[in-house]
Amino acid sequence: MGSLESRSMYVADNPSRIGQTVPWREDDPVQAQRERRRVLIVDDQKLIADSLVEILGNTGFEALAAYDGWEALEIARRFHPDWLLSDVLMPRINGVELAIAFRNTHPKTAILLFSGQAGISEILQDGKNRGYEFELIAKPIHPLRIIERLSQQQ
Repeated sequence: MGSLESRSMYVADNPSRIGQTVPWREDDPVQAQRERRRVLIVDDQKLIADSLVEILGNTGFEALAAYDGWEALEIARRFHPDWLLSDVLMPRINGVELAIAFRNTHPKTAILLFSGQAGISEILQDGKNRGYEFELIAKPIHPLRIIERLSQQQ
């Protein structure tokens, strides 16, 4: 943790404390960075992935974007995300296949899939037939809903 110093401060809800000396702790940026939940967002629509990265980054998460499943697997080897948020319908490797790969390589990573397409039931059923079930939310996704879900315990 950072050093403990004494500094004067004004507490807005208690004007009588003006000029009082209070302990001041500067946060350790390295420790704070480690405590932030890491989120890997995967969507072949770059605007969606990049927008979610920015929104989550501004609300205290450490977020990175990948634009297909193979790229996500490569990033995850270095990033070790707490959460995987992935679109279901993507080229090369779909979100369910990616989620299954994550279950095998990053078993502690929580997974949340999203889709705006109605025709994904076969893809989800294929995963279920193989013994994998994943939480799914529908696009368009309201950012507050994602923040609320990611803030819950895994």
